[in-house]
Amino acid sequence: MKPVPLFAGLLLAVTAATAWAAELPGHACATAHPLATRACMQVLDDGGNAFDAAVAASAALAVVEPTGSGIGGGGFWLLHRAHDGFEVFVDGRETAPGAAHADMYVTADGKVDPLLSRDRALAAGIPGEPAALVHIARTYGRKPLAELLAPAIAYAREGFAVDPKLAAAIARHLPRLSGDAPAVFAPDGKPLAEGEPLRQPDLAWTLEQLARHGHRGFYDGAVAERLLRGAQAGGGIWTAEDLRHYSIVEREPLIAYFRDHRIVTSPPPSAGGVAIAQVFQQLEALGWQDDGSLRSQHLFVETLRRAYRDRAEWLGDPDFVTLPLTMLTGRSHALRLAAGIDPQRATPSADLPPVVPAAEGTDTTHLSVLDAEGNRVAATLSINLPFGSGYMAPGTGVLLNDEMDDFAAQVGVANAYGLVGTAPNAIAPHKRPLSSMTPSFVEGPRGLLVIGTPGGSRIVTMVIQGILSWIGGADAQAVVARPRLHHQYLPDFIQLEADAADARRQAALKALGHELRVFEHWGNLQVVTRDAASGALDAASDPRGVGAAQVRQPEARQ
Repeated sequence: MKPVPLFAGLLLAVTAATAWAAELPGHACATAHPLATRACMQVLDDGGNAFDAAVAASAALAVVEPTGSGIGGGGFWLLHRAHDGFEVFVDGRETAPGAAHADMYVTADGKVDPLLSRDRALAAGIPGEPAALVHIARTYGRKPLAELLAPAIAYAREGFAVDPKLAAAIARHLPRLSGDAPAVFAPDGKPLAEGEPLRQPDLAWTLEQLARHGHRGFYDGAVAERLLRGAQAGGGIWTAEDLRHYSIVEREPLIAYFRDHRIVTSPPPSAGGVAIAQVFQQLEALGWQDDGSLRSQHLFVETLRRAYRDRAEWLGDPDFVTLPLTMLTGRSHALRLAAGIDPQRATPSADLPPVVPAAEGTDTTHLSVLDAEGNRVAATLSINLPFGSGYMAPGTGVLLNDEMDDFAAQVGVANAYGLVGTAPNAIAPHKRPLSSMTPSFVEGPRGLLVIGTPGGSRIVTMVIQGILSWIGGADAQAVVARPRLHHQYLPDFIQLEADAADARRQAALKALGHELRVFEHWGNLQVVTRDAASGALDAASDPRGVGAAQVRQPEARQ
């Protein structure tokens, strides 16, 4: 399946595969945790390819970063195979149980109870990550699945030291944890503190079943029996047929262009690729420059406002709803959006064609991998809110996700993070909820960028700003450190990191009609780059997190 651009006309595309990719040794990996990066690099050092390394890193993150992902959740893996330029988007997103229905979180008084879609087992979709790991290893990897899962199993069984970020999350979220989770994260009734060992023997057992038996090791047999008993005891509606029914979907990536760069990114049920296409085309139509000026920030916000509004009206699971992607990602539509932007004044979101309000958690994770052959993976994984639903199915070590909260639970009702959604993202049996996860590749005169981040509704804007930084000449460290701003149509205000705009700039934005909210730092970008001229590698993990990036440099070009 060769990806085909969904729109054209944005200057010249660069080639899908570069000549140096297969010529120079060297490899790199960036993940949200040092132990996951260690597992990733070990596989690469031992002759595995990027796809093997991504499986190992994904499984390791499921153990060492339980706030962000897990085998009780799902994700998206964007793959590029160097020898033939093949690119594919592996959709391991969770699916709604067979008994799910549009009003399942609506109470007798006709109102949505948000706790039902966020806490305990009723909030959980059928996990997709285990199926994706098996599929990627068998279809694209070189090494046995058992070898790739071995580091994760060791981390779970032997334990690892709790980092400061995880310790703070355990202390904060312990009251909502249930099932076996309190005993795992607070073994003596007190939350694990920084430096204390976190051991997860039940999770090690579950991973061992997956390693030995592949897909059936999770979705059938002893693990499935424990998961079903636990989910049903926790108020969930999973059935054995739901688990047996689950399968990953391979989709064509969405291809976008910005100036002389080719961007390979995420199609629905991710909303990210459509937004990237719309934002970059609007920016080109406006003659936009990333110069840090007031005009630059204002116009950027206005393009985001319009892209997020389209997300709310149009996007959902493409296997359930017809999506007008050619229109949404086309240049004519982008020109219409850009034509409505006033360069001197903010457009109130209420003045745009209305849609009715409905989002997703910030505690996701990302990894970026590039091997010596030029194979690469950008993977963004999630269980939604920190620790997912908070419910750990007894005897499994598996925290169930709360991705059902990413559906529009009811037309006109916003969920946890204020994004808006309509009928295309309504709950239905076996449907995938809309996501913001946006793993991406960029190729251009500078070389190659592999990028992605967690951050809920802010993911797309972080990826866009990271791409712009790299195109503008920033190295990997500067890309991940860039101060961030965000706008998502509703709620109608700019979100700013404290260092994204000083007091004078904030006042100027307000004078243009923007409302502002200053937040703590957000996101956790992980990037890998390769220089087009020298072949030199670079990688960086966001300084806002606890992750790590490692590089084995290529030999010098003759």
